[in-house]
Amino acid sequence: MIIYPTIELQNQRCVSLYRGRLDEPQIWHVDPLKKARSFAEAGAEWIHVTDFDGIAGKGTHRELLIEMIHGAGAPIQLGGGFRSLDGIAEWIDLGVGRVVVSTLAATHPDIVKQAAKRFPDQIVIALDVFQGRVMTEGWRTSSAITPEAFLAAYETDPLAAIIVTDVDADVEDSDGSLALITRLADMARAPVIARGLSRTLDDISRLKYVPHVSGAIIGRALFDRSIDLAEALAVANAVAGPTPEFV
Repeated sequence: MIIYPTIELQNQRCVSLYRGRLDEPQIWHVDPLKKARSFAEAGAEWIHVTDFDGIAGKGTHRELLIEMIHGAGAPIQLGGGFRSLDGIAEWIDLGVGRVVVSTLAATHPDIVKQAAKRFPDQIVIALDVFQGRVMTEGWRTSSAITPEAFLAAYETDPLAAIIVTDVDADVEDSDGSLALITRLADMARAPVIARGLSRTLDDISRLKYVPHVSGAIIGRALFDRSIDLAEALAVANAVAGPTPEFV
């Protein structure tokens, strides 16, 4: 299973948001580029970056993102504010490893399908679920689309992965979120990356054995040191022991 350490950017700073609330960021006083490099040095195969200013329609992180793409030491999976095929193509040309689309995938699937065909295995779609419906606009708008219909619409497209997030997830109800991820991963035709379920090493251990879940995105837990990245990578990469045979 691949661990995707995550950097979320707002106003040139690393932040974490509570359920996507852009006006209530938790600010981490670290340099984004240095943090990305530290993730790569710890052994990360990918670094997931979300540009919250991009979601808000601002282009404030362009130079920083280009620095991260070329200087982090690991490929970047970038999401935040992609609204056109040209915009996706531009960032792939700039060297980003994968582009993540969310609202665009729900509102203009034709564009995303074109992108997947043009850039096979470089397009990731984000499926954000709240109360049984797909969320758009950075978790601010509930659509009429069910997650099942969303997945069905992309079952034949050459996607790199599908990120699944239970927006309604509660710390005390992680089993419910795990059940949702498990069910949707079983339906998906592309590898599923779970977001929002990795708060402890035990969470990673459980996710590792969910069929069709190929990765886990970890953000806040790395910044507040609930999880050490090297330990998370060790758990994710551990080889399962032999299964005893019963006669």
